[in-house]
Amino acid sequence: MNRKQKIILYRIILTMVLYAVVLLIDNDFELHKYISFVLYVAVYLVIGYDILRKAYKGITNHQVFDENFLMAVATIGAILLGEYSEGVAVMLFYQIGELFQSYAVGKSRRNISELMDIRPDYANLYKDGEVEKVDPDEVEVGSIIVVGPGEKIPIDGVIVNGDTTLDTSALTGESIPTDAKEGSEVISGCINISGVIKIETTREFGESTASKILELVESSGLRKSKSENFITKFAKYYTPIVCYAALALALLPPLFAKFIMGADAQFGTWIYRALTFLVISCPCALVISIPLSFFAGIGGASSQGILIKGSNYLEALSKTGCVVFDKTGTVTMGVFEVSGIHHSDMENKKLLEYAAHAECFSTHPISKSLQKAYGEEIDQSRVSDVQEISGFGISANVDDKNVLIGNAKLMKRKSISFKDCRSVGTVVHVAIDGRYCGHIVISDRLKANSIEAMTQLDMCGVERKVMLTGDTKEVANKVAKQLRINEVYYELLPGDKVDKVERLLMEKKKGENLIFVGDGINDAPVLARADIGIAMGALGSDAAIEAADIVLMDDDPLKIAKAIRISRKCMRVVYENIYFAIGIKVLCLILGAFGMANMWLAIFADVGVMVLAVLNAIRVLFVKSYQNYMQTIEDGYNRNGESYVEENS
Repeated sequence: MNRKQKIILYRIILTMVLYAVVLLIDNDFELHKYISFVLYVAVYLVIGYDILRKAYKGITNHQVFDENFLMAVATIGAILLGEYSEGVAVMLFYQIGELFQSYAVGKSRRNISELMDIRPDYANLYKDGEVEKVDPDEVEVGSIIVVGPGEKIPIDGVIVNGDTTLDTSALTGESIPTDAKEGSEVISGCINISGVIKIETTREFGESTASKILELVESSGLRKSKSENFITKFAKYYTPIVCYAALALALLPPLFAKFIMGADAQFGTWIYRALTFLVISCPCALVISIPLSFFAGIGGASSQGILIKGSNYLEALSKTGCVVFDKTGTVTMGVFEVSGIHHSDMENKKLLEYAAHAECFSTHPISKSLQKAYGEEIDQSRVSDVQEISGFGISANVDDKNVLIGNAKLMKRKSISFKDCRSVGTVVHVAIDGRYCGHIVISDRLKANSIEAMTQLDMCGVERKVMLTGDTKEVANKVAKQLRINEVYYELLPGDKVDKVERLLMEKKKGENLIFVGDGINDAPVLARADIGIAMGALGSDAAIEAADIVLMDDDPLKIAKAIRISRKCMRVVYENIYFAIGIKVLCLILGAFGMANMWLAIFADVGVMVLAVLNAIRVLFVKSYQNYMQTIEDGYNRNGESYVEENS
């Protein structure tokens, strides 16, 4: 518990002791009403002075109608009517409810606080053979920083000296450490476990991964869901309505009885009913539990390495009916290797030399695989006039020879005769000075959890799964078959992907949402166009992460189904709380208006319902994983009892 929660707890304990003592004294000695009044008011002030202060501030700030005002009027009114014990009890139980609510918010907030710890307060700057501890904001791009065992990496960069093991759990939610060596790219927020490493920074502190993650989490509260907006508007109009209704209940029936019926007005009875009505009507359960449920959902997801940028996206995720996947880097590793060179009329090494140099300015995985296969240092001075032809390939001059490298569409576009490839993989055709020189086959492989991710989406009731890729028909169909995705579109340009998603959006069922999952910079337009865009955060491009609504920090497609389960549990809890709170309050309000409910029932209708709703909201923090899915995969049986592990291995 924090200091504020401890103070409230101590006040509750003190009040309960004093309250019990005063009750015993009052019952045993039958104190004079003025002495009894003073004792109860003293106990009341111990537990309720902060609520009275908040109510006073609300009145002076012209924001009268809130729960503090309702509780202050109801409890003070009860005491003035001589119901001392009930007035104190209402305030006591209200504070107990506030303590529960504070604890629930704190538990959810701690998940996000753990994320806040990923950004270090200092960096060890290495300069002129000495190490100086500086503010991370002062470190420029290209500087060398030193990170020792147990320290957090403050800024993104590349290891230039040393080997180590990194703890990435704060970013990804995964507890398995990863190895890093000289040349490895590292991101801020990871904890260096073993060796001392030197890192050359590639970004400024404000642009580093940890800083961007915190910006995403901190801004998530600004995007409210439809349910939250409904509750905010509901409370805005509901509170003054019930206040005026209570005033009418206190005045109209006794005035009617006195002046119309000629009977005894019984103002005390009707004022007591009105005060009971006020306590019952307090909308705390709704106002507190609904935002808390979304906050708990976002906090619980963040602890699993799933960053949801707002509760509106959390709510939309629960209605997922179609998931559209990019292929490379999303369901596949995105780690390409040259697996063959065919129809080349020159030495394979020479063809790779031209291809690697033509692609040397690109950071695309295919370009890196060509440079890796070439295996020698790239001399960029030999390369000039580089032009990237989006969706087709690259044109560049290497040693004053024009090199065209790309897909079959590039060869057709340049009217160059080429030979098809029967091998399954990404085929890169190469032409030099307008003459076809052969093609290079590059292969990718599925991510470890991609097959299981599709199984879990099936179990989540996602009816439609689609894959979009710029790759060839053969490669696309092979991956789709392994993943059991029946709908696949291939050889797409970035603009084609947007068109396909537009068509899928038109075809989706009413009330369902479409998710697009991607990682590349060319996926940014599609991520922005989909109902919900999910970006792979660890290896994904900055543009994709900025355009997406949800970011998976460890690039694991298995987290998609987990995010859907979290969102659905969150929405289930939200609706449970709405129906429960409104239902109980309506029933108790009717009973209170007809004098069939006293202050004790009012306490349950207000504080009791709030406590139950808050405890229910805490459940959102805990979403169990489907361990039996993994067991199903390991056993090698699908839902029809047929083996598929051997087929896909």
